[in-house]
Amino acid sequence: MNTRLQVEHPVTEMITGKDLVKEQVRIARGEALTFGQEDLKIDGHAIELRVYAEDPEGGFLPDTGRLEVYEIPQGPGVRVDDGFKEGMDIPVFYDPMISKLCVHAPTREEAMDRMIRAIDEYQVVGVKTTLGFGKFVMEHEAFRSGDFDTGFVKNHYETRELRSLWDEDERIAAAVVASILHGEKKPQVQAMADQAKPVSNWRSRRILGH
Repeated sequence: MNTRLQVEHPVTEMITGKDLVKEQVRIARGEALTFGQEDLKIDGHAIELRVYAEDPEGGFLPDTGRLEVYEIPQGPGVRVDDGFKEGMDIPVFYDPMISKLCVHAPTREEAMDRMIRAIDEYQVVGVKTTLGFGKFVMEHEAFRSGDFDTGFVKNHYETRELRSLWDEDERIAAAVVASILHGEKKPQVQAMADQAKPVSNWRSRRILGH
């Protein structure tokens, strides 16, 4: 059992009409839930886009900087959970998530269209973000039809930079497997990775499991 709120909890709140944070506080005070399982009903469709200060065309590596312009979308069925304001800096010390952009609509197709509209209204200047990638996903035939899996990025968003990163990851993975089979020690595995090309410590640490 995961005893914390999930990052996707706004989706649950939007399709059930229940305030999970409020209920969590009530439970912390020793009070009971205000509803039972039989009270829960799903209403419509909700989609969440994590808006990260990342460069989708550069392997989704973090992109730090100042939010020179920061304007969030508004309107019916649109929700933004964020912790930043215009003029604030996106630092290197924490997860680069700027906000969670969520939409709700009667149908999945309407929710996707609403998300596209919200993305178009979301203005961020100063750092690269995943907003453009989110719009790419919402408009893609595979996503709209539901014919996709966790390989969506690799199968459908293959920029030249990403292809290079994936090829490099595969080479490093093959070297690591070979070293394990031959009983080599971690320093040698590290040396193999150091010979590869990720120029960012963000990426090299991810590959090596740090």
